[in-house]
Amino acid sequence: MSDSWFLAIVLGALQGLTEFLPVSSDGHLALAQILFGVEGGGLGLTVMLHAGTLVATAVVLRAELVPALREGVRGLFHPASWRATAGGRDALVVLIASVPTAVIGLGLDHAVERWTESPLVVGLGFCCTTLVLASTRWVRDGAATHPTPVGALLLGVAQGLAVLPGVSRSGSTIALALWLGVRRERAFVLSMLMSLPAILGAVLLKLPGLVRSSGGLGPSSVGALVAALVGVVALVLLRRVVVRGRFALFALWTLPLALATLAMALAWPS
Repeated sequence: MSDSWFLAIVLGALQGLTEFLPVSSDGHLALAQILFGVEGGGLGLTVMLHAGTLVATAVVLRAELVPALREGVRGLFHPASWRATAGGRDALVVLIASVPTAVIGLGLDHAVERWTESPLVVGLGFCCTTLVLASTRWVRDGAATHPTPVGALLLGVAQGLAVLPGVSRSGSTIALALWLGVRRERAFVLSMLMSLPAILGAVLLKLPGLVRSSGGLGPSSVGALVAALVGVVALVLLRRVVVRGRFALFALWTLPLALATLAMALAWPS
């Protein structure tokens, strides 16, 4: 097996796991690059890996995604219908949250490229993720199916700030939704639905460069397939953990990772 195929499989598995589990995919990829010089495998592979996670989300959340898309489109012509159905309310939360996510993500884009090379920044990001995850140990069970419009904006801010390496997108949004009084199952669903425009936006931004590039389609396709399959497993696992109130257990992974990364930053200053 050539190096390009092996790298595609490894990065596909890593993308599928860390994109959804609340441990920060960007943080893990940044560490892999700092420690081992592992690159992203090229623009084509990056786009295909994100496409694989899109497919995984659509498969696992198809029961919620289809009504949200249908009622969301209907709401464009009849805005009152956004509040009339569960799917419409899902679409409205995603729409509101996407605004601050896009603004923050675009504003921090260039800075994040530099920060991914800093063990100190990555370690601090893992610390933030650990605190967020651990905090859910004391959150009370909510009863709401959707956050308020202000809550949706706050979720969008949390998702936007998760572009920082080491800060988990799913960890931040699920934890915040729980603190806003949203039911566990619904916190999971809304977090994953909110990720779709963000991931799709990242893919679309890279498409022009992909059209001009000439990377190998075979390894990229295999990487996308691995990301999709592993992503489905990760989503099913995450849903069960969140529903059972065990979300804080993921801090047992991010805490030692944060401490080790910070120790590396002190011993190996850039």
